[in-house]
Amino acid sequence: MIHVYNFLINLIVFFSPAIIISRILSKKEDPKRFFEKFAISSSRRKIGNLIWFHSVSVGELLSIVPIIKELEKKNYVSQILVTSSTLSSAKLFTKFNFKKTTHQFFPIDNNFFTNKFIDFWKPKVAFFIDSEVWPNMLKNLEKRNIPKVLLNARISNKSFKRWRLLGSFSEKIFNKIDYFFPQNLETGKFLKKLRVTKIKNLGNLKFIQNKDKNSIYKFNSKKFSNKKIWCAASTHEGEEKICIEVYKKLSEKYYDLLLIIIPRHINRLKKIEKILIKFKMNYQLHSAKKKINNQTNIYIVDTYGETDLFYKVSPYVFMGKSITKEGGQNPLEPARANCKIFYGPNVSNFSEIYNFLRKKKIAFKVQNKKSLYLALKKCLNNSKNNKKNNQLEKIGKTILKKNLIAIEKIILKYNAY
Repeated sequence: MIHVYNFLINLIVFFSPAIIISRILSKKEDPKRFFEKFAISSSRRKIGNLIWFHSVSVGELLSIVPIIKELEKKNYVSQILVTSSTLSSAKLFTKFNFKKTTHQFFPIDNNFFTNKFIDFWKPKVAFFIDSEVWPNMLKNLEKRNIPKVLLNARISNKSFKRWRLLGSFSEKIFNKIDYFFPQNLETGKFLKKLRVTKIKNLGNLKFIQNKDKNSIYKFNSKKFSNKKIWCAASTHEGEEKICIEVYKKLSEKYYDLLLIIIPRHINRLKKIEKILIKFKMNYQLHSAKKKINNQTNIYIVDTYGETDLFYKVSPYVFMGKSITKEGGQNPLEPARANCKIFYGPNVSNFSEIYNFLRKKKIAFKVQNKKSLYLALKKCLNNSKNNKKNNQLEKIGKTILKKNLIAIEKIILKYNAY
């Protein structure tokens, strides 16, 4: 199986020039830094102990920011390397005022590139976030006796079935990882079925409130103060249309209503604008940085990394990829902002989190466009629903403490100081 995997990876490497050019043209790749994906570093490795975190994109990066900030205070950590795979996460990284931390793009999981990457950076410990499992990288870290941790590990039912189809190959790959800290009980059960050991439940890092996040963006919340607001976040194709139709019906009664749409992928902006024009909606793009006027119906957030700022001005949030698509999106960010969350029936990837939030009366299930309209109408009719009540801050602090203790213990155990 590893030979098949390497054949496919090498095929990607062969076609990589065309792939990179295409991604640069579609603004999905950094034209000045794409070579990092071929293990050509654009930053220097400092003398001393380096701890490495790999977070694939924005959500995973934000989940480890509080941990990075704490580790930067430690004398035994000389440098922290953070890698990711997306342009949006690289842009977000620059917004934080890190002192010891460097960002690079994760290299293609080719045997040559991964060896070159490890030999240059020489990490003392490697932390992979969420579901980042890369066979060649893990194999080459193992050869150098570098401990590997799957932090905030997540395996959905769908991905577990895929791993099971690979039989002994998947078990061999997972057994190259030294420690597993699953973010939920479901992941822990799946890991046991993959015959891994050293599993410890420390809680979901995404429960942790990143308080420093608010200071990295200039944000004028006053321009939203005269509006009744609800937000449609992480929307996928088909869901913007549903939310616009719900908005249009609600606005017949609530003339000062504003809908904030935060699409999951901003490269779909032109398609969304066509829908807005079709429905004759007066809309505004966040990137335009203009003042909202009385005629504005819809506010489109066409930037990355600022989502939680809009949660703070919106009491109600509909989480996408739950009606027209399947799998759901993580609702913890709006939950931390004390929003009332509405979601559709298709949230299998985050069912455990949604069940927890539903029991806490933070999240509420809707079946379709009609039930979303009725739920929002009920909230808007009752001014008491505008009051926010933070239930997650204490949980987040406990999870942060547990993870820091476990992480520091591993670093010190392997003489990374």
